[in-house]
Amino acid sequence: MFLTISTTGTPERPASDLGFLLHKHPDRAQAFSTSHGTAHVFYPEATAERCTAALLLEVDPVALVRRTKGKGGGQGTALAQYVNDRPYAASSLLAVALGGVFSSALKGQCAARPELVTRPLPLRVVVPALPARGGADLVRALFEPLGWRVDAAPVPLDERFPEWGDSRYVRLVLEGDQRLSDALRHLYVLLPVLDDAKHYWVSADEVDKLLRAGEGWLAGHPEQKLITSRYLARRWSLTRQAMERLELARLAASDDTDVEELDNAVDESADTEERPVPLAVQRREAILAALRTAGAQRVLDLGCGQGQLVRELLKDPRFTEVVGVDVSVRALTLAARRIGLERMGERQAARAALFQGSLAYTDKRLKGYDAAVLSEVVEHVDPPRLPALEYAVFGAARPATVLVTTPNVEYNVRWESLPAGRVRHGDHRFEWTRAEFRSWAEQVARQYGYTVAYEPVGPDDPEVGPPTQMAVFTVGTDQETSTAATAPATKEEKAA
Repeated sequence: MFLTISTTGTPERPASDLGFLLHKHPDRAQAFSTSHGTAHVFYPEATAERCTAALLLEVDPVALVRRTKGKGGGQGTALAQYVNDRPYAASSLLAVALGGVFSSALKGQCAARPELVTRPLPLRVVVPALPARGGADLVRALFEPLGWRVDAAPVPLDERFPEWGDSRYVRLVLEGDQRLSDALRHLYVLLPVLDDAKHYWVSADEVDKLLRAGEGWLAGHPEQKLITSRYLARRWSLTRQAMERLELARLAASDDTDVEELDNAVDESADTEERPVPLAVQRREAILAALRTAGAQRVLDLGCGQGQLVRELLKDPRFTEVVGVDVSVRALTLAARRIGLERMGERQAARAALFQGSLAYTDKRLKGYDAAVLSEVVEHVDPPRLPALEYAVFGAARPATVLVTTPNVEYNVRWESLPAGRVRHGDHRFEWTRAEFRSWAEQVARQYGYTVAYEPVGPDDPEVGPPTQMAVFTVGTDQETSTAATAPATKEEKAA
């Protein structure tokens, strides 16, 4: 099995620069050992006007059979281990060889000529025999959104007998102006996707491989779900994990920010408020007491972070359902580990769930709960986005009780280690005084038909108040009246 990558050039920008990007000299044929055979790299042509690099994978059939036995051997039957298309058609075997032989090019690294890395090249990629489950239409649906001009010509079963029709293979030709690293990453992901099979066991680290190779293009691809599912061998749990992380990338792109900035619920380097354990414990105890007083049984922890509160809620059997929600997939992974989600018995697991989502968007999964907790969350939201959070929680989800805790900025003068004028966490967009917090809470209560009360959390300093302030929102008794006043009039009311 093989593929070729070609480009054209000028005397000022010679095509032979392709050798620098691939880290393979055009004047030498090179061979590399792989787990299933030998990969050969050579250049059929290398001039200033045109340069072509070829990757040929010579498959060892004995190694292929040995390595596809046992767990993860995906050949299906004993006969299929010996009679198959693996030595001849592009597949995950070729993708793995491409990733190993051209690893630096795949990462966009070129120490000798770093200016070449970001330069789009007029590329032509040819794959003579590509298995395509879904046909030429799927090939085009996968590559055309990435900026390629696609020629996917079906290969007949036998040219001597055209009445037999076409095989499932195509001769693929891709043309377009692309950075070489992008082109290689497209091939690395989409070759096994089109084959819809992998020659090795798909484990959890495949999610990281997919997201690294798909960075910058997979999150916005119209066939994202199909690509993700097929690449991960239709393993549902891995596919869900990858899709959640891709959604985080999409949210970051829509907010014009970096994923790292959005995925910041776990900050290992900053001195966070969670570190003073006594205050963190007092805050959770205050929340639990308020939830018990409200008689809540089904509880949302919105912005659950690493799951400290979720774990405490699950310890109390009066809370029959506990759901943690966070935008950070990393935080949810740590939360699942903290609460032992995978080790829970059936009855306990039925009480617990973790969702990935942004509180700036309405989510129908959050409706119908007795209570919602926003513990140390609102101060991480940009002020212009607070109305969206308010509507998503108080307007759309509308639990009977909402608890909101947030730092009291007036108390900061009592922290000896906190410089004057600094907030408690580097990601805090603001910190409210007691008056500012009450003004915000009362405005939200009026707008959405809640009543609100306030409780101190931590030592209540007579001069500057408590370190943490908590608002307890309860659906007001005048809810039906206020809702009726803003709802559209019925036909009977109009007639009256």
